[in-house]
Amino acid sequence: MLFIRSLIFNLLFMLATVVFSTLVVITRLFGFDAAWFWARTWSAFVFAALRIVCGIRLEVEGREHMPQTACLVMAKHQSAAETIAMPILVPPYVWILKRELFYIPFFGWALAVMGTIAIRRGNPREAIKQVIAQGTSFLHKGRWVVVFPEGTRSEPGKSGKYQPGGIVLAQKAGVGILPMAHNAGRCWPKRGFIKKPGVIRVRFLPYISPEEVKAAKRNDLLKRLQQDIETATAELGG
Repeated sequence: MLFIRSLIFNLLFMLATVVFSTLVVITRLFGFDAAWFWARTWSAFVFAALRIVCGIRLEVEGREHMPQTACLVMAKHQSAAETIAMPILVPPYVWILKRELFYIPFFGWALAVMGTIAIRRGNPREAIKQVIAQGTSFLHKGRWVVVFPEGTRSEPGKSGKYQPGGIVLAQKAGVGILPMAHNAGRCWPKRGFIKKPGVIRVRFLPYISPEEVKAAKRNDLLKRLQQDIETATAELGG
């Protein structure tokens, strides 16, 4: 039964991604807000399907920590679920991602037209310059920036090496950091076809103000963020 439910969901997910990505690309011609509406609708549809078909619910804690101005979100990365949830979790944002994702039909095209910071991993020095320049521009225009500091997905109970690029951007742009923990990998495993019933719990941790980010030593702040995010992730069962 778990296989059948997962199969039905995956088919719905692929169909919804094609349909809503197409709507994003088309409506982007009429402005960002029009396209963002469909991006959020796609996210909401996918999580409705997860709840109805797979018995997976989404719970969010810590919304009171979200600032009123654009900031950088540093999030744990375990599965595709947290990336899909982002449009219904935070205000309009951009991702820092690898350019190769643009080549994914429909979904990649939607990413391209919505605005992203697409880097080439082969040249780290140029990549960080691009992240700082484009990220600062987006943040100053009121768009949030979402960073997965581990760079790639880690299995529940494990942690990847946290990279300092997000902190560099926040310090250069003069913005705060909102840490985010979750346990999404328990229900939607890394590269997992089977979706397991349960609750995906997302927790926003206390906001770190621009003043505190600027005053902190980069390595000290990175260690603090990793400890806080990983501790909260473990508490959530992730």
